[in-house]
Amino acid sequence: MLKVAVVGASGYTGVELLRLLYAHPQVEVTCVTSEQSAGKPIAEVFPSLRHRYHQILENLEPVGIADRADFIFTALPHKAAMEVVPTFIRLGKKVVDLSADYRFHDPALYETWYEPHLNPELLAKSVYGLPEIRREKIVPADLVGNPGCYPTCTILGLAPLLRQGIIDPERLIIDAKSGASGAGRGAKVDNLYCEVNDGFKAYAVGGVHRHLPEIEQELSLLAGRPLTISFTPHLVPMDRGILVTAYADLKGSYSTGELLSLYREFYAGEEFVRILPEGAFPSTAFVKGSNCCDIGLAVDRRAGRVVVVSAIDNLVKGAAGQAVQNMNIMNGFPEKMGLDGLALYP
Repeated sequence: MLKVAVVGASGYTGVELLRLLYAHPQVEVTCVTSEQSAGKPIAEVFPSLRHRYHQILENLEPVGIADRADFIFTALPHKAAMEVVPTFIRLGKKVVDLSADYRFHDPALYETWYEPHLNPELLAKSVYGLPEIRREKIVPADLVGNPGCYPTCTILGLAPLLRQGIIDPERLIIDAKSGASGAGRGAKVDNLYCEVNDGFKAYAVGGVHRHLPEIEQELSLLAGRPLTISFTPHLVPMDRGILVTAYADLKGSYSTGELLSLYREFYAGEEFVRILPEGAFPSTAFVKGSNCCDIGLAVDRRAGRVVVVSAIDNLVKGAAGQAVQNMNIMNGFPEKMGLDGLALYP
């Protein structure tokens, strides 16, 4: 059994990790931490875990945690992760970090959007953990930067087109919507029920969302040159889910069927990417609670564009589920292990 610690277990991502890990036959959760709720039973903080988890939330003490766990998930805010991850790595532990701290290849880029990096030397060792694109590098990795939710949905939606050079990478427009859980569990006025319910709004408009450089970094690698994209996120009054609609100018004449065939070939054998039939498009309702990404597309012949629509559960494929998928790859487990659950519907 793999002994696992969940560092930062009292947020939405932390409890989602615990939900998924409970069903994993090769995992024993030996430690859960929370600075705000230390001393409380995890089932008191999250009643959904009653009679399943009996651990007491602990303060974050890296050496003590490393003594009891072989694999570490850090579900901490940015900066907090890079204060403890180096200790886990030094002590020979494998880590999947769910913050933004180890997603970037360039320390200067991280500093521009966040703050100075405390251990930039680890960025060269960290692997961007999008399995469908980076699987071979994840296998031997000791440190994986788990992708953000918007980037996961966007990159999976556009990767086949960029890799094949079928679209103009200079004119990409990304329109994205997320449920309220994407903002985390912290108390914020913008996330209060009366602020969110019966409303639908854009935010971080004008190229200022912190996921934007992560998206550009990975799409640039797929395209083989630096890209600048237009990205606008929206808040939808629902708990979970991300829906991304991407608009791209085609370089040639293609039918919807031809592009769907390209996608099916690109993602052949991928357990968690589902390419929908022509005329069908994703809904967040059909991926909720699952580690799946659904993708549909249509060619707009009149405009000379392709419209790609992708959907994920932001807490699963966009966070905890992808983290477990990375853990499986890093430890030689079957990639689907612990992630076989069907979507919740309705």
